[in-house]
Amino acid sequence: MNRFSLDKKIIVVTGAAGILGSFFCRELVAAGAHVIAIDAQAAALAVLRDGLPSPQLETYCADIREREQVADIRASLLSRYGHIDGLLNNAATKSPNFFESFESFPLEDWDYVMSVNLKGAMVCCQEFGTVMAEQGCGSIVNVLSIYGIAAPDQRIYEGSEYLGRAINTPAVYSASKAGLWGLTHYLSSYWGHRDVRVNALTPGGIQSGQNTNFIDRYSQRVPLGRMGQPEDLVGALVYLMSDASSYVTGQNIVVDGGLTVW
Repeated sequence: MNRFSLDKKIIVVTGAAGILGSFFCRELVAAGAHVIAIDAQAAALAVLRDGLPSPQLETYCADIREREQVADIRASLLSRYGHIDGLLNNAATKSPNFFESFESFPLEDWDYVMSVNLKGAMVCCQEFGTVMAEQGCGSIVNVLSIYGIAAPDQRIYEGSEYLGRAINTPAVYSASKAGLWGLTHYLSSYWGHRDVRVNALTPGGIQSGQNTNFIDRYSQRVPLGRMGQPEDLVGALVYLMSDASSYVTGQNIVVDGGLTVW
């Protein structure tokens, strides 16, 4: 079981102050990792620091789309620790017109979501993943979505709300997550000979403020009969970041309660 330990591993987490990101940070710290939490929202990062007062947590307010900002963090980590062991590409965003229909979805919104969900992950892989390739070890985990590997069932969205507003799953979200799966595959082959493992973690729907109508309809589509909880993802995440998965790369661990078997 020691192979599941993350003791003394330096792990970078993007989108660290979000609902899943903050949970991932707590669980990685609990597993022994030294977590480098990156998020563009300073106020949310402050909440994360206050809720997780640990010397194993460092926070950086940065825009992962900006290479210079990411490079500065990389340089700081190397000067102090000399190595980077893991990268969790978790950052994702919504645009002002995120829930607009496909027919009228603005190109500006498309470009903005893609710039965070896919371009930002690519920049982080270049900056942090290159360090892992040079040192000859490391693990990159890209957080996808079931809607990057399967189409959403549009029927569940009628009358559905999230935190009081009507919702859907827009095409840009599916496309960005599908693109991240493609990047995962590519880099697993590209850096395999350097012993850098690149895998994906795909959550199903996580319950986090949806109305009863959505929860009930979604749960009816799931063999296990419920939406996911953040803690359902922890085992797969720690496995992929740890030495327990030392011979696993290019894979996608889907944690969706069985939704995609149908």
